[in-house]
Amino acid sequence: MPEENKDFIVKDKKDPASDQNDADGGKTSNRSGEKNSGSQTSGVQFPEINFATFIFSLNTSALVHMGMLEDPSTQSKSKNLPMAKQTIDVLCMMEEKTKGNLSPDEDSMLKNILYDLKIMYVKNTG
Repeated sequence: MPEENKDFIVKDKKDPASDQNDADGGKTSNRSGEKNSGSQTSGVQFPEINFATFIFSLNTSALVHMGMLEDPSTQSKSKNLPMAKQTIDVLCMMEEKTKGNLSPDEDSMLKNILYDLKIMYVKNTG
């Protein structure tokens, strides 16, 4: 089994100094404590990480667990309704915890995704 790339970069958007090179020449630490000079994605481009892509990721996960989409790791559809419910519950928690802090578009997107997922979940359990 190939070893996964476990590098990551943490930037504090509240701290403008986090965009500048740090004391060890702009290198960041990965989980194992090794130093690297940037994100290594092996040629794979990932979408920008923001609230919308995070919510879409959870939405996709719920759809996979409801058997609506193929699981990318197995290339097959299967149902795991308890996992789908847990993912929907996470999205409900996100809605509650971010209340008043989202843009109108983000708020609308989250509400619409939750509504659609809840309807699909009820149809799958009924």
